[in-house]
Amino acid sequence: QVQLVEAGGGSVQARGSLRPFCPASRLTFICHAMGWLRQAPGKEREFVASISPSGGTIYYSDPVKGRFTVSRDNAKNTVYLQMNNLKPEDTAIYYCATILPTDYRRPRDWGQGTQVTVSS
Repeated sequence: QVQLVEAGGGSVQARGSLRPFCPASRLTFICHAMGWLRQAPGKEREFVASISPSGGTIYYSDPVKGRFTVSRDNAKNTVYLQMNNLKPEDTAIYYCATILPTDYRRPRDWGQGTQVTVSS
């Protein structure tokens, strides 16, 4: 059973920044592409970003491209999501996920999530 525990969410004003992160077990981390999903109130869960095991391949959804940066520290078994220039529409629960190797926009497992709230 994959265990993913997100942290680093919070409340900020528009144009602010947050950096959620997600440590994982060594076995989980070295074997999987990792990524982030989000679910806003009343909406379906959606893909945000993903990064390959080596960090050499990265994908972003269009709404966050240019503002968010996904990264991973393979020595610490941790994936990060640097979120800059946040907007109220970024308000959501953000989930860390392992990513399917056949489709870097599809999750395999995900955690319980961390709340991100952006006020105008």
